[in-house]
Amino acid sequence: MTGPLRGLYAITTPAPTARLLTAVAQAIAGGASLVQYRYKNGPAAMRRQQAMQLVELCQQHKVPLIINDDIGLAKAVQADGVHLGQGDGAISEARERLGPTAIIGASCYNCLKLAQRAAAEGADYVAFGSFFPSATKPNAVQAPLQLLHQARRTLEIPIVAIGGITPQNGARLLTAGADALAVIDGLFGREDTAAAARHYLYLFQNPGALCPSDEQVCNQC
Repeated sequence: MTGPLRGLYAITTPAPTARLLTAVAQAIAGGASLVQYRYKNGPAAMRRQQAMQLVELCQQHKVPLIINDDIGLAKAVQADGVHLGQGDGAISEARERLGPTAIIGASCYNCLKLAQRAAAEGADYVAFGSFFPSATKPNAVQAPLQLLHQARRTLEIPIVAIGGITPQNGARLLTAGADALAVIDGLFGREDTAAAARHYLYLFQNPGALCPSDEQVCNQC
């Protein structure tokens, strides 16, 4: 990675191409510092087309685009990296195929040992969660807040928190040691994605502060 991963990590939901591109552009305008294209089990041709257009969009805004779970797609569209869950391929394979500058992330759920192993194998960041009930993954394993404290003490690579994160609970994760907040429904499930992103950005611009409710007018955002 060219620099530390920090900030709002926007993870997409399946959508028609035009709507997807508009929503991602809004997320970036609102302050997203990293974007992940996630469309599990989507038609291969559509996934490739959307990923190619997202690469172009993100390059225009100098925001890295990460592909979820698919090393081959990441290589084909020349994305900035890939995010791997368990069973999605080895970190060593991703590094060999994508090159030394690719951003490689790993899902570590609620397990510090998985994160330590991923770091030893060359991951650029690790992700823990779900920290809160998630609309995207309602049956996801739950990760305790203490895990972030433990990871912060033992890991030197960036830590991403995911799972049910809102502008109201995200500050706790940052205080506990997360460098980035990965958000899906909290961004792409909202009518105004840019405004939603600005509420999350507020947490990074004002460490330790709580963002006003996104149901209220937020002058700072």
